[in-house]
Amino acid sequence: MPVKNIKTYILLFLTATIWGGAFVAGKIATTTLHPVSVAFFRFFGASLILFPLLYWKEPNRPTPTRKDWIVLALLGLTGVFLYNIFFFIATKYAPIVKSSLVIAVNAPLITLLSAIFLKEKLNGRSIFGMLLAVFGAVYIITNGHPSVLIEIGVAPIDLVLAGACLSWSTYSVIGKVAMKTYSPLAATTYATGFGTLFLAPFALYYTSFTSVQMSGWDVWLSVLYVAVVVSAISFVWWYNGIQKVGASTASVFINVMPISATVMGTIFFNEHLTITHIVGAAFVFSGILFNIYSKQEKVMFPLIKKGANI
Repeated sequence: MPVKNIKTYILLFLTATIWGGAFVAGKIATTTLHPVSVAFFRFFGASLILFPLLYWKEPNRPTPTRKDWIVLALLGLTGVFLYNIFFFIATKYAPIVKSSLVIAVNAPLITLLSAIFLKEKLNGRSIFGMLLAVFGAVYIITNGHPSVLIEIGVAPIDLVLAGACLSWSTYSVIGKVAMKTYSPLAATTYATGFGTLFLAPFALYYTSFTSVQMSGWDVWLSVLYVAVVVSAISFVWWYNGIQKVGASTASVFINVMPISATVMGTIFFNEHLTITHIVGAAFVFSGILFNIYSKQEKVMFPLIKKGANI
């Protein structure tokens, strides 16, 4: 059976793969720079690329109304400002198991918010596929021992992790609303611009000349990666996916991130690929395929019924 929106699914997969590398880049970048500084440099750099690109690609784009500006500002507040502050703080201070769990929690939270606020329809098979993928992500994150989540208990840093999950999920859901009027490129560009403005005063406070001077080529290369590849490119792909297949389906691909992070760790930090990673990856990919084909059936069945009436 041919898969509808195959290009969109490929871009969502590549997006999650790229985001997996953000964990490695964030760890390197925050060795000398404050998390807020990294977030600012990331989106300032992305803005320098996205705004000229938007003006070139969409010269006749709609002019935002006052209500639109509020929605676009909320995108910048949630998906750029809040999420990235939470993300980099968690990367620096939280145990890697906990900071990585943001990935696994995002998928069901986006699905829940999409069902409530966007009225996206869910069926038992798509929910099962999502849970399968989430389990695979958790299995990888906990190195095959999900019970460790109970053992490490609750700590104040968990509030930061919860904030990261809620802010990204909100960004994804509001983005669907924004894209009723604006393209994925426009929505991403405006969100990036607002987010950079929100980050600027905090960056001025936390960024010192000494920290900038101490940062080597590896730090700035990491910042360049999260600015150009993670933000300017893959954020547009993410919103394109949400626009084409819905926030709940797009969110399932987030579970590819631990697999990507594992591969990156193997390449850059000489970490070992184990059977646990392979088993977890199998669950993730099975869940994604299950979710995709459950949506394909919803498209095919009406066509079959229509053909039967001819």
